[in-house]
Amino acid sequence: MHQENPEARNKLSKGHAMDLTTSVFEKLPDIFINEVEDKTNYIKIIGRENNKRVYKYIKRKYVIDHENLNKYKVLLPKSNGSGAIGEVLSTPLIGEPLIGHTQTFISIGAFDKKIEAENVMKYIKTKFARTLLGVLKITQDNPPAKWKYVPLQDFTSNSDIDWTKSIHEIDEQLYKKYNLSEEEIEFIETKVKEMD
Repeated sequence: MHQENPEARNKLSKGHAMDLTTSVFEKLPDIFINEVEDKTNYIKIIGRENNKRVYKYIKRKYVIDHENLNKYKVLLPKSNGSGAIGEVLSTPLIGEPLIGHTQTFISIGAFDKKIEAENVMKYIKTKFARTLLGVLKITQDNPPAKWKYVPLQDFTSNSDIDWTKSIHEIDEQLYKKYNLSEEEIEFIETKVKEMD
C-alpha cells in the first residue's frame, strides 16, 4: 500500500505496512469499496471477507506497482487443505492485469499472454506438480517456499511440454521428461487425486 495515505497507514500493522494483509478489507472499509462505475483509476483486489472470496476496489494511487500487477498470473489460497501429499488445490484462478490480492492468496507468474497463465494453471493441477509440492507442504500453509521442488517450466508455445493436451496427458509428458520409474508413476497415479 502506498505511503501517501496517512489515515490508512495509521490503521495498518507496523511490520507489514505496505502489504495488503488478510484483514485489510475490515481494517480499511473506507478505502476498499465494493463497486465503482469508472474503473479507470482503480485496481481490483481479491481477498476474503466473512469467509468468502470477494473482490473490492482501491484507488490505484494507494498501491505501489508490483511486477505482476499489470500481468496475467495464477492466484491460489495461501492456506489450503491439510498437507496430505498430492491433495487437490482450492480453486486456483487466473488473475488478469490490474487484479491484485491480499495475503490470503499467493500468485504464480507474471505473463504478458493469458495463455501462459492458463498453462501454469494446467501445470499446478497436474499430479506431478502437486506431488512435488507435497514434499514440503505438510500443513495447510502454502507459501511460495513450499513450491521449491516443483520444477519451473516454459509455459510458452515453444515449450517441450504440449500445453494443449489434457492434464492427464501433460502428466504423462512430465513423467517422461523427468525419467520417472514405473514405481514412481504408479505411486503418483494411485495416491494423488485428479483435478479438473
